[in-house]
Amino acid sequence: MTRTDPIHFDGTGRAGGAGGMRELLAIALPMVVSHACDTVMTFTDRLFLSRLGPEQMNASMAGGLATFVVMTFFLGLTGYSTALVAQYLGSGRKDRCATATTQALLVALAAYPLILLARPLVHLAFRKSGISVAQLAPQIAYFDILIYATVIGLFRNCLSSFFSGIGRTRIVMVAAVTAMIVNVGMNYILIFGKLGFPAWGIRGAACGTIIGGLCGLGVLLAAYLGPQIRRTYQVARSLRFDREAMGTLLRFGYPAGIEFFLNLLAFNAMILAFHAHGPATATAVTIMFNWDMVSFLPLIGIQIGVMSLVGRYMGARDPDTAHRAAMSGLKGGWLYSLVILILFVGFPERLVAVFSPVQGDPVFRQAAPLAARMIRIASFYVMLEAVVVVFSGALRGAGDTFWAMCISVTIHWLMLVILVVMLYMLGMSPLAAWIGVVVAFMAFCGVFYHRYRSGKWRTIRMVQTPVELLATDHDLDFHEPRDL
Repeated sequence: MTRTDPIHFDGTGRAGGAGGMRELLAIALPMVVSHACDTVMTFTDRLFLSRLGPEQMNASMAGGLATFVVMTFFLGLTGYSTALVAQYLGSGRKDRCATATTQALLVALAAYPLILLARPLVHLAFRKSGISVAQLAPQIAYFDILIYATVIGLFRNCLSSFFSGIGRTRIVMVAAVTAMIVNVGMNYILIFGKLGFPAWGIRGAACGTIIGGLCGLGVLLAAYLGPQIRRTYQVARSLRFDREAMGTLLRFGYPAGIEFFLNLLAFNAMILAFHAHGPATATAVTIMFNWDMVSFLPLIGIQIGVMSLVGRYMGARDPDTAHRAAMSGLKGGWLYSLVILILFVGFPERLVAVFSPVQGDPVFRQAAPLAARMIRIASFYVMLEAVVVVFSGALRGAGDTFWAMCISVTIHWLMLVILVVMLYMLGMSPLAAWIGVVVAFMAFCGVFYHRYRSGKWRTIRMVQTPVELLATDHDLDFHEPRDL
């Protein structure tokens, strides 16, 4: 069995503390902070824009989600390089880690023109969605600025996946904190017109986001091309197309990309369906999902930690320790979700009041009670969210990506159908439709748990260890005839 230097073993040959909470937190905590920074950036954008009126806030949410939707397939595909890098590291093939990242960067370059081609289709979707005229114009303006900077997000995703895969997540955290500080500062200046700058409103929010993302990418690029990483992982030699690494990334990564794209497409459609119901419903849903984002995005940090460790230990052919890492992730996820549960149950009105406009607004006054009830209902699934996040991360880390894609996509589109039927065909209230969506999601958690418990992920082999490669070469030498 091949062991690699990041994993320490005691004299019995058993992993001493490997896969435990301490090892998980060393990787996951910086990623939790990183995703918390992303949450703060998005949350602050919408909070600043809420001071200009609910239409501006709603436009930033729908426009930002649309930008993310057109990126998601490629974010999911290139982001799967986290698991591939971790498996190469765990198998003892450290020199292949940067090679996997180069393939992800090549995919990102090829993706950029395809993303730009989607711009007219998104404009059409906005106009056909039935949202108010007051929201439509700023929504298109916000989207049009962000879509031209999507290549920045793709490159950040590739480099973040490399550092997550090798367990150096503090670098990702530093990049995220840098991006957040720059983003919040520039948004305040550009939205409200401070320090001599004109007040650009929602366009200033988009520009501030781009500037923050560029600074975060600069931090990651400086670390990746620094002497330590460059020598240890042979970065210079990796800057080429590699058939094996690209094939593995595409084979195991495309289900993650399809899942990410279709899930977010369904989620974006749910947002548009709620927004088309009227300004008060749109405002209530935007506030609720802003807080839902606070509950969810930091869990992605735990998911990445689980995926990295499971990938590393599966690469080292140690599924038992991979399972222990998944259980550690579940404990950590539940501890965080418990705090969110208390907030959602005990203080929904105060959470809604955070988004109150500076001047009294009749739409906000009508939306506030509905938003508070939606947040309280969301408390039913926050603990189960951790179950889905952790077990999906474990399955992806092991390479069980196709099954995870099928179940996840099915449930997300089922939730959209439930919403549309209840809200428009049956004429039920937005609150009743939201309850139907929450119940469907809760049923989804049990399916993921059952798949993980089946243990099929334990038998998947993504990459070969050096011992297996030698055995394969020896077998070929022994059996294949040679020309004399």
